[in-house]
Amino acid sequence: MKLEVPARQRSQDAEQHKDKKTVGGVLGIEPWNHPATLPRPEAEAGDDGAMVPPLNFAMVDDGIFRSGLPDAANFRFLLSLNLRCIVYLCPEPYPEENARFLRQNGIELHQFGIEGSKSGLTMPETLMLREPLVYIPEETIREALKVILDVRNQPVLIHCKRGKHRTGCVVGCLRKLQKWCLSSVFDEYLHFAAAKARSTDQRFMELFDASSLMHLTASQ
Repeated sequence: MKLEVPARQRSQDAEQHKDKKTVGGVLGIEPWNHPATLPRPEAEAGDDGAMVPPLNFAMVDDGIFRSGLPDAANFRFLLSLNLRCIVYLCPEPYPEENARFLRQNGIELHQFGIEGSKSGLTMPETLMLREPLVYIPEETIREALKVILDVRNQPVLIHCKRGKHRTGCVVGCLRKLQKWCLSSVFDEYLHFAAAKARSTDQRFMELFDASSLMHLTASQ
């Protein structure tokens, strides 16, 4: 004998199943170790009811986000964040399509050119070859953090090309300002860098002196 599920129950189950997959029309996004949820998009979603976040997108803190370089498919999602500015960590010119999107939506661009180390070794390679210390401009990181922590610039998105190394270093230094323990800083860095993790990045974060910027977090 086949039991029939009432139509009302099927509808409720379908609705609950749908809620588990999407949050505010955005698929698969959760803030990194943070209780807050993403803002509910005001703009219409795509045909499938979902928006597309950039590569390696995550919430860092209230009003602070991180990702890889967005493309046109991510613009609708970025609008939902109500961004005031973007902190771009690459030395190359910002893509014209992205720059036009920022101009059209009143989003300010702050560029802090940090050279990417394409020859940077991964952690296993480092253990074998004793990777040399790669230069990371500490003063540039400091200037970027000043922009990020200025509430007048928030909501702000931090990004490089893939949202791993340069973005990871900036966020790691921000975590030191927030007085995270070093193991937690590294855990977050490794979550995004994964097999591409570099010991030079971790050494930089470990040695970064956050004391001169502590006043920027005093009121937060």
